[in-house]
Amino acid sequence: MTGPLPTLSGERVTLRPLTDADVEALVAIVEGDGVREWWGMDDSRDVTREDLRNGGAAFAIDVGGVLAGWLAVCEELSPGYRSAGLDIVLAPAHQGHGIGPEALRLVARWLVDERGHHRLTIDPAACNERAIRAYAAVGFRPVGIMRRYELGAGDEWRDGLLMDLLAEELA
Repeated sequence: MTGPLPTLSGERVTLRPLTDADVEALVAIVEGDGVREWWGMDDSRDVTREDLRNGGAAFAIDVGGVLAGWLAVCEELSPGYRSAGLDIVLAPAHQGHGIGPEALRLVARWLVDERGHHRLTIDPAACNERAIRAYAAVGFRPVGIMRRYELGAGDEWRDGLLMDLLAEELA
């Protein structure tokens, strides 16, 4: 990521650059029910904090002045592979209300229109049906299963679903 992140505003969602105060509040979100089982936990809160900072390429998801979650971007800047990966966390109170898809559309539009990316990826746990439905609503399509992709909160390997979205498929 080059330069500071912008603030992106939608109908209900504002994506703004993450602050240190956000990181501390997000640690509590990822440690709580409804998120912990999907995030997986490292033994160290310091590692979780650094993961959330994402090298400065992370947004706070704000809904009506309330921190609702986190959205990270990982850009591939090589001209022949120009694409970006996304990751998102929503507090349980904000799940199931269209907040995630709105946030993803905002960042996707920015990545395509302003950053010049032609393809975006996201990789939920293959058993996370709610997330998969939310990503499909934005236009992401399943590409394939990544076997034993991540260590879940129960210390068992679980499969991941690789999904991608081409710029012209953005819903």
